[in-house]
Amino acid sequence: MNARLPRSFTLPAVLLLAVGLAVPGLPRATTDATAWTPGPAIYDVGEISNVPVTMADGAVLRADVFYPVDRATKKAAAGPFPVILTQTPYGKTISGYAQALAGAANPFLIERGYIHVIADIRGTGGSQGSWGPLDPIQAKDGAALVHWAAALPNSNGRVGTTGPSYLGLIQMMTAAEIGPDSPLRTIFPIVAGADLYRDVIFQGGILDLEFAAWYLPLMVLANMGNPILELATEPQALPKVELDHSRMLTDFHASIVTNIATNGDQAFHGEYWDDRTPSGMIQRIVDNDITAFLVGAWRDLFQRGTPLLYSGFQNAYAGRSVDAPMEPAQAVTGRYQLLMGPWYHVQYGEGIDLDPIMLRWFDTWLKDAATGVADDPAPFHTYEMGTGRLLDVARYPVQEATPTTYFLDEGGTLSTVAPTAPAGEDVIVFTGASNPCTLSTQQWGAGALILAGGLPAPCAGPELISPPGPAALSYTSAPFGVDTVLAGPIGAMLFATSTRPDTELIVTLYDVAPGGAATQISTGALLGSFRQLDAERTWTAPDGRPIRPWHPYTRDSVQPVTPGVVTRFDIEVFPTFWRLAAGHQLRVTITTSDVPHLLPIPAQMINLLGGVYRVQRNAGAASSIQVPLAPASAFGAICEICG
Repeated sequence: MNARLPRSFTLPAVLLLAVGLAVPGLPRATTDATAWTPGPAIYDVGEISNVPVTMADGAVLRADVFYPVDRATKKAAAGPFPVILTQTPYGKTISGYAQALAGAANPFLIERGYIHVIADIRGTGGSQGSWGPLDPIQAKDGAALVHWAAALPNSNGRVGTTGPSYLGLIQMMTAAEIGPDSPLRTIFPIVAGADLYRDVIFQGGILDLEFAAWYLPLMVLANMGNPILELATEPQALPKVELDHSRMLTDFHASIVTNIATNGDQAFHGEYWDDRTPSGMIQRIVDNDITAFLVGAWRDLFQRGTPLLYSGFQNAYAGRSVDAPMEPAQAVTGRYQLLMGPWYHVQYGEGIDLDPIMLRWFDTWLKDAATGVADDPAPFHTYEMGTGRLLDVARYPVQEATPTTYFLDEGGTLSTVAPTAPAGEDVIVFTGASNPCTLSTQQWGAGALILAGGLPAPCAGPELISPPGPAALSYTSAPFGVDTVLAGPIGAMLFATSTRPDTELIVTLYDVAPGGAATQISTGALLGSFRQLDAERTWTAPDGRPIRPWHPYTRDSVQPVTPGVVTRFDIEVFPTFWRLAAGHQLRVTITTSDVPHLLPIPAQMINLLGGVYRVQRNAGAASSIQVPLAPASAFGAICEICG
């Protein structure tokens, strides 16, 4: 790239066609280049702002181009350099902490020989058009931007992508859309999920009101306010852009709120959500010969989905179903890797320097550098909650962990022995209300409470008492004799009756320390009328009980609960990697609401009000939970790529 880079780029028609913690005594996973270290910064950074890029339908998107500058001549370095593309819906010009979330230029990469392009997605920032969440046209735009970026002056013709959250999801869409033999060689999605409907919009078929309550206003503010910043030097372009952006208020915001609130098609998993489901794009990405490094977190909005992206990529590359669990002895490839940290959504990367990891990955696939990362024998890198260790495993579900059944038993106990009594039940009532200050509130608010005044997580600390009845039931195991890791997906199988034609069941796991302080591990939910299972996509333990239930959540799958009849409800509790110390106990708590996180829509609430549930714990209806457990000693490989 040079100083004469033109201010107007029109995509050629031909292109349109076309924190590691070292623990003494534990081995480290090895690669062919374990001594790899990032090189020094050798360039300065230059910038050209708001470069117009014209799409096939005439819409003009705008991008900022950041490029290496020779420190001696102060001119654009000759290269050639790979290009990193980031596409953001949050405005490429916003400043401060928010810029890292929106997608900022990365000087660490640019100073080491990369061009970095930050583009405003259609209908956002300084770009024309109207925005809708993961609208399929954004995938076509992404593919066009890749070809445009590959043809920039001083580019080596290879492109990678990076960015968090929405910026990670759009990478998946772009990589699936672009086709084989393209300039796009690799993607680096951070805190991105597999299934918007199941991961974050609904949980167990119940609306995630907390997420919607902050995300929809955020997009209105960003899409209407950012053009003023983005186009400060081009005021003549502002009226059209603002008019374009305003269409989202009716085309998306009013439309989706009304549709879901009135039990329309978008309240169910159908074509609309299928078009926006990243897991459905995995096979095309693998077929397009594009590699991927995923970053997720056990407290993230996409806690459920990011590990499923990893297993999906590994399966697709091995010629297996994307939706299947990995086999215990399945071969793995370093082409698809995952780092799961401990963070909330807005905290991603805290305590671990992602820049050297990203550089090593991009050097591998965009510069053909011999970094050894492609040969990693255990490419699932995970933070062990409770200890801070960063470990390497190979497969998901985690093959070291054995699914273990705990049964709900009398006296509020969890037992590994199935009940033999012919009768036994506990009563709980639907309340529609719950403690608003819990881990769920913290997590599904994306961890935003942490940012308010720099506070620690105010609603995620240990609880000294369990929620009181009749709003909750709790069952606690015997103390663990040795340190034990709960690693992977979790499934609860509850048998219950209801006095109403629906149920809302929330299952929460706690780590109970000696003395009684209980720390929330993870939660799952299910609206009873969505209880139908898809057997082909449900993961089961060796005894046949679901370890990751899969519910279709379609309109046709709805089955009203027959009042008074014992009914089985399989609840997906989101996965984790959690160390239970010796002497600690596992607690399962069942409640009937999770406010403000989840709120049934009016059509569902009508069938819930006044409900009384009788949770069964007897020989004929043995309510239980499946948890994958392993001795802590089963995990020994410390994450080498993490630092």
